[in-house]
Amino acid sequence: MPYTPSGFFCDRLIRERERRDGEGSISNPLRFSGQDFATIKQENLQKKALFEDDVFPATVDSLGFKELGQKSNKVKNIVWKRPKEICENPQFIVGGANRTDICQGDLGDCWLLAAIACLTLNEKLLYRVIPPEQSFTENYAGIFHFQFWRYGDWVDVVVDDRIPTFNNQLVFTKSEVRNEFWSALLEKAYAKLHGSYEALKGGNTTEAMEDFTGGVTEFYDIKDAPKELYKIMKKALERGSLMGCSMDALVPARLETRTATGLVKGHAYSVTGVEESLQKQPKIRLVRLRNPWGQVEWNGPWSDNSKEWASIAKAEKEKLQQQNAEDGEFWMSFDDFKRNFTKIEICNLTPDALQDDKIHKWTVSVNEGRWVRGCSAGGCRNYPDTFWTNPQYRLRLLEEDDDPDDNEVACTVVVALMQKNRRMERKMGANLFTIGFSIYEVFNAMHGNTQHMPKDFFLYNASKARCKSYINLREVTERFRLPPGEYIIVPSTYEPHQEGEFILRVFSEKNNLSEAALIPDNLLTGLFPSISQPAPATTECEEDKQFHSIFQQIAGDDMEITSNELKNVLNKAIGKHKELKTMGFCLESCRSMIALMDTDGSGKLNFDEFKHLWNKIKQWQGIFKRHDFDKSGTINSYDMRNAVNDAGFHLSNQLYDVITMRYANDNMKIDFDSYICCLVRLEGMFSKLSSYNAGHVGEQQHTNVYWLQLTMYA
Repeated sequence: MPYTPSGFFCDRLIRERERRDGEGSISNPLRFSGQDFATIKQENLQKKALFEDDVFPATVDSLGFKELGQKSNKVKNIVWKRPKEICENPQFIVGGANRTDICQGDLGDCWLLAAIACLTLNEKLLYRVIPPEQSFTENYAGIFHFQFWRYGDWVDVVVDDRIPTFNNQLVFTKSEVRNEFWSALLEKAYAKLHGSYEALKGGNTTEAMEDFTGGVTEFYDIKDAPKELYKIMKKALERGSLMGCSMDALVPARLETRTATGLVKGHAYSVTGVEESLQKQPKIRLVRLRNPWGQVEWNGPWSDNSKEWASIAKAEKEKLQQQNAEDGEFWMSFDDFKRNFTKIEICNLTPDALQDDKIHKWTVSVNEGRWVRGCSAGGCRNYPDTFWTNPQYRLRLLEEDDDPDDNEVACTVVVALMQKNRRMERKMGANLFTIGFSIYEVFNAMHGNTQHMPKDFFLYNASKARCKSYINLREVTERFRLPPGEYIIVPSTYEPHQEGEFILRVFSEKNNLSEAALIPDNLLTGLFPSISQPAPATTECEEDKQFHSIFQQIAGDDMEITSNELKNVLNKAIGKHKELKTMGFCLESCRSMIALMDTDGSGKLNFDEFKHLWNKIKQWQGIFKRHDFDKSGTINSYDMRNAVNDAGFHLSNQLYDVITMRYANDNMKIDFDSYICCLVRLEGMFSKLSSYNAGHVGEQQHTNVYWLQLTMYA
C-alpha cells in the first residue's frame, strides 16, 4: 500500500481482516512486495529464463547507502554472480544445514550469523525459515525463497541467486563448503527485507532470533543472573530456544578486538551446547560456543587442544562433538563462561519460565501503535506535561495463575515492546530509539472506562510495574506477576517528540478476558456531540445588540450573509480580542463555517444561524484561552487533545494524530484560526456521521473512524 496519511490509519483494520483470512500465518505467509514464489518460478520455467529480481536488483543500491554506497571504493570491484558461475556443481544444502555452514564475510552482521547458527540446532524451526525442496538442479529457475516473522506476521521473501563476489569469492556470508549456498541466500533474503546488505551491519542477536521464530526474548546480565543460570541455559536448549551471548567492549574503538584468551569483545557468539562431563568428579559443567567468523577460538581450559580433554574417554568426546578444528566452535567451563561473558540472550518459542518444569499455554495480544511528534510522542515519566499523551493500552487480568507461588494470588504476564522499521530506515539516518514502558493500575471507579487517561492520573498515581530500564534495543521485554485487576500499559520513547511505529505484545498464562487481553484506544470512545438547531432568541446583551447591528449593516435587506461577508464580520469582532494574536479568519475557514451552520441550504447564514455560530466561537474561544498557557496566541499540539476534549469531542489516537498533521505548524503549535477551523470541521463531520449512522455499532464503527480520518485530513 502506498503511504498516505490516511493509509497508515486504515492499516490496522486491513491487517485484522487479513488475519481472519489466515494471511500472515506460518501456513499462509504474506508475500513481500507482492512477489509470489510459485507464480514467478513457473513463469521463468516456461520462458526457460532465470529470475532477475527487480525489487532487490543486482546493483549498488542493494549493497548499501554509505560504506557500501555509490561513492564507496569498496563496491567498485564487486560482481554479482550466480552460483553456477562461481563453482561447479553448486548445491543449496550439502549434507544437512548445520552451524559450520555459516562463516562471516566482509559485513558486520555477526549478530545475524550467530542467530542462524542457533537456528540450525532446531531442524523444525530451520525448515520453517528455509522452505524445503529448493535446489540448483530440479526445476531450477534462479529463484529461492525464505520466510521470516515480521512484526506479528510471517512473510515470504523471494530472491534471485545473484550474489556479490570479489575475485570469484563470496563477499559476505559463505559456507565452509565452497559449493554450498543456503546461508548466503538466506542472508540475501534478510538483507532484502531490510533494504540493503549494509542495513544489516551491527545489531543484537535477539533481533534475528525473533525474526526466525516469532518468539519472545529475555536478557540476563551474567553478573546479576540467577543462581540457576546453568540450569536455565540447559533447559532453554532442550526446549528449542535460541541462545546467544557477548562480552561488552567498554571502549567503542575496541569493538571486535581479539583478547589474549582468543575471545572477541563486542562480538556475538552462539550458544550451541550445555553439558556436563560425566567422567570428571566432581562433574564439570561445560558450555559450547561458536564464533560466526568460523575461526578465532577460546584458547583456555577445555579449548580444542587443551590438556583437560586427555582425561575424557573417546566415546564421551564423540557425544560432546568435541573436535580439534579451527572452525570457530569451542568448549569452555561454565565458570570461565561467567567470568568472560557479560550478557546472554534467550529467545523462547513461548514465554514459559526456564526456572521451572511447567509448560503453559499462553494467550498473546499483538497491538500496533505509533508515536507521532506533537501528538502522541510524549516521552517517559520525566516529562509529565506530555507523558500522558503516549498511546495507552488496557490490560484486564481477571483470573490468577493455576499454581501461584507461595499462595500469592497473581497473574503472570510478559510484556514486549518492539520498535518497527528502524533498521530499514538507517539510510535516512534513523537509529534505534531508547524505549520502555510503564504499567499503571486502574482503580475500581475507573473500571470499564476505556478513554485515554488524562494528565492528572499520571501526576497522582505511581506505576505498578515497569521495565527495568529504557534501552536502545529493538525490543524491551519484562516478566511480571500482577494481582488480578485492570491496568494501563504506556509504551514510550525516553525523549519526547520522537516519531516511530511499534508493536506491543502481551503474553498471559490465562485468557483473562472473553476477548483480547489488551484493549487499545483505537475506537471513538465518546458520544458524538450534536449540533443543535439555532437557539430561539432570548434577551440580548449589549454585545448581542452590537452584533445584530453589525450583521444588519453587512447583510442588507435579505438579512443573510455570504462567506466573504462572514469573514468581515467575524474578523471585526475577533479583532477586539488582542490577546488572541490572530490575523483573523481566512475565506476558506468562513466557507467551512457556513457549510456547517447552513441549516436551510441557502449557502448563506441568516441571523439565527449566525448567532448560533458566534456562540460556538465564543465557547471555543474561552477553551482556547484556558489552554494557551504561555499567552502566545497558540496552543501546544499536545494540549490540543485537552482542548478538543473540553469542546465535547472524545477521539482516538489516530484522529489526534491527523489533527496534529493537518493543523499544527512546524513548531507543533496551533493558532486560533486553525483551532477554530479544526473544531468547525469536527462538529460538522460528527454531525453528519451521527445522523447517517444512528444506531450502528461494531464493524460500522471502524468505518466511521476511517471516514473521519479521511475527512479531517482533507
